[in-house]
Amino acid sequence: MRLWCGVLLAAAAWGQGRQVAITIDDLPRGGDDAAGRDLASIRAMTKDLLAPLAGIPVIGFVNAGRAQQLGDAGLQEILHLWVGQGATLGNHSYSHPDLNDTPLEEYTADILRGERAVTEALGHRPVYFRHPFLHAGPDAAKREGLAKFLAGHGYTVAPVTLDNSDWMFAAVYASALRRGDRAEAAKVRAAYVPYMESIFAFFEQRSKEVAGREVAQTLLIHASRLNADAMGDLLAMMRRRGYRFVSLDEALKDPAYRMQEDYTGKGGFSWIHRWSRHLGMTPKGEPDEPEWIAAAYRAATQPPVRP
Repeated sequence: MRLWCGVLLAAAAWGQGRQVAITIDDLPRGGDDAAGRDLASIRAMTKDLLAPLAGIPVIGFVNAGRAQQLGDAGLQEILHLWVGQGATLGNHSYSHPDLNDTPLEEYTADILRGERAVTEALGHRPVYFRHPFLHAGPDAAKREGLAKFLAGHGYTVAPVTLDNSDWMFAAVYASALRRGDRAEAAKVRAAYVPYMESIFAFFEQRSKEVAGREVAQTLLIHASRLNADAMGDLLAMMRRRGYRFVSLDEALKDPAYRMQEDYTGKGGFSWIHRWSRHLGMTPKGEPDEPEWIAAAYRAATQPPVRP
């Protein structure tokens, strides 16, 4: 109770207006299109994704093992596009394993294996780690063991407040482009930003209920062709809602991130939900993706796998 009161007092002085840190997972390219993993395609997608983000703080989380076809030189070329624009990079593991069904020693070895490419691109070891699938531990032993490992290796966990299903939209969009179905691709893109705005609206309100105010948000999206094509519209939506773009470092200065988060289980979801669970609040779920997107995703990905 004393810690919670301290957080509330600190929060009372946090009058910074709306802030959001943009974090992008699954570099060099997310799970949207297995056919678009050649160097030329990823180079073009990356340049299109980064162009609207010029001057905006951003952090990309790298899965080097998902880019083996690029070779070390190709992967470094892509990562240097990010670093050259001023972005920082974090570790998202080497091969994106699921902690729920991976022995802890294998999982931590995969994290260490993922450091090499990020360290080479940055010139120093990465500071932030993002859990694949946002899975932090299905049981207390794994959760505590991983937390101890991360702390011992100098990692800060990169939380997410604005969790969403951008990966579903991205897979359906990429499938439509691959088939030459421009009408469906346009339909997906037209639905995407309104869906993302509904996510912002939900978590803005839910953060008031959980933290007593709007917190500095952390947005999770993926390195996909859809986000490359829609980034300008996404940024315009955030600006329209009054957001100032901040680094992850800056967002985490918000006292809300000192709230207790002790969820143990197989789920992966927003830190706002995790805080609410600790407080014993009645759960509220964010808006779902449209059913036609979910159906098209199931049809486009066999079997369906979340990135």
